[in-house]
Amino acid sequence: MPVIPPDTLPEAIASRLSAEQGQAVLGAPRGSRLAVLCAALGIDENSALNLVAETAGLNIATNLETDPGGRGLLPARLVHDFQIIPIKAGGAPAEGEPSPSTPLHLASAWLPDNSMADWLRTFTSRPLIWHLAVPERVHQLIIENFGVGSGALEDSDEGYVAPEAQRDAEADVDQDAAVVRFVTDVITQAVDDQATDIHFEPQEGQLRIRYRVDGLLVPVSVPENLLRFQDAIISRVKIMARLNISERRLPQDGRINFKAGGNTLDIRVSTIPTIYAESISLRLLNKRKEAYTMDRLGMSAEEQSQIREVLDYPHGIILVTGPTGSGKSTSLNAFLRQINSTDLRIITIEDPIEYEVPGVNQMQVRSEIGLTFASALRHVLRQDPDVIMVGEIRDRETADIAIRASLTGHLVFSTIHTNDAPGAITRLVDMGIEPFLVASALELVIAQRLVRRLCPECTRPAPVSKIRLLESLAILGCSPAEADTVSELKAPVGCDRCRGTGYRGRIGLFEIFRLNEEMHTMVLRRESTRTLAQSARTHGMRTLGQSGWEKVKAGYTTLEEVLRVITISDK
Repeated sequence: MPVIPPDTLPEAIASRLSAEQGQAVLGAPRGSRLAVLCAALGIDENSALNLVAETAGLNIATNLETDPGGRGLLPARLVHDFQIIPIKAGGAPAEGEPSPSTPLHLASAWLPDNSMADWLRTFTSRPLIWHLAVPERVHQLIIENFGVGSGALEDSDEGYVAPEAQRDAEADVDQDAAVVRFVTDVITQAVDDQATDIHFEPQEGQLRIRYRVDGLLVPVSVPENLLRFQDAIISRVKIMARLNISERRLPQDGRINFKAGGNTLDIRVSTIPTIYAESISLRLLNKRKEAYTMDRLGMSAEEQSQIREVLDYPHGIILVTGPTGSGKSTSLNAFLRQINSTDLRIITIEDPIEYEVPGVNQMQVRSEIGLTFASALRHVLRQDPDVIMVGEIRDRETADIAIRASLTGHLVFSTIHTNDAPGAITRLVDMGIEPFLVASALELVIAQRLVRRLCPECTRPAPVSKIRLLESLAILGCSPAEADTVSELKAPVGCDRCRGTGYRGRIGLFEIFRLNEEMHTMVLRRESTRTLAQSARTHGMRTLGQSGWEKVKAGYTTLEEVLRVITISDK
């Protein structure tokens, strides 16, 4: 078994690193060492994995599948600490109980060392065969098979004590400390998975935990003994959010400042009473996450040109519409960064502040003390702003002040909830804003959705059924003639990089609506949203469905994904 002494690097790798770089690699958690090595050598993950495997004489395991028999041999805490997972290799494992001579194949996120080998010998006498694998995939398999935070809640009679626990044994055997570590693990894993929300949902006989990743709810594997700690976990989250833990009959709202690695998260916490226990939802907001440009949002050159033209206007109102979680705030932030300069005074009113923009004055709404969007907007107008961003138009008062601000020489950005871009006009009129004010102030409305982006590592072309394609084009509002030019489209496959889903990240679909003279008159006549939309399409507006089809043709996403998002949001 090719193992190395603990806290050492193979000579072939150590010779390419400075002493400081070598210490940085060894000082990182096992699951992060490959990433640190990549940064030190300036190479990508694949190259680093090949280098380490070749140096140590190990094989690289791909398309990992867990070995159920091997899984039962090892305690969760050991697997978490050493970032290893028993895998199938050379076909399916033999049926029945494996013999002591049957090799145990283990995938590791980093090189095995003597300490790992010694611990493993206390749990199994089977010969060990080591493989290197993508650290992210190893970690994901550990979560799927042992549960997130399982190392924290595992009973202490398993015979294994983590190296960290050896330094502070008293704290780890205490149940309160175990729950603290478990909640921290759940939030940290959510950050690693790029989740936007965490839901703790008490059910009959179980505490279900789910993440929202790329717009979809994903069940989280949890330890089998989780129900035993349910009340303590709920209380821990409430304590972190500074909520009243004795109040279980009324909904409560709070917030948590949480540090994960180099990130500082502003977590919004909401609790509601249910028939089994309190259900808790956490919205994760990374204050310093990388901001998006219009390119990264997925806007075409034509769409960017249309928007930039209006961003140069000295006054008017620009609205972004769409359901919750469709990226409206991200788009507004990209627009602000596009126009941000030293000769403009920009003030934002947000709830919550999702991105910090250098040079911009950002204000947080606090409705509990009377600082609402409307009241804040009144005061902002006395601050000599050039550009104002209002996080959301929720009521007539806010809409009225925003519209009038745009008519008195201010460029105003905001969001509103409608299914499509023309619907924003009808929504404002329904709020009580006079049609002539809407028509005069509104310069641009952008409706948007987010669809999952195909994983670039594993996507492959696949033939497409002409009948299915024609049906889909009809739903999306595209010309049937489009089907004549397409014989195959890219399809998801699934690999270790995308955790078998075939998708990584998301990309935007956009519908850009701009009033002309004809539509201006239609607004004054209070025409319906359908009539406005038909006129806009006649004058060249590309709908969300058509934008989605363009993304499908370009290979960014799939037809099924576009249909899922468009048809669900239009219901």
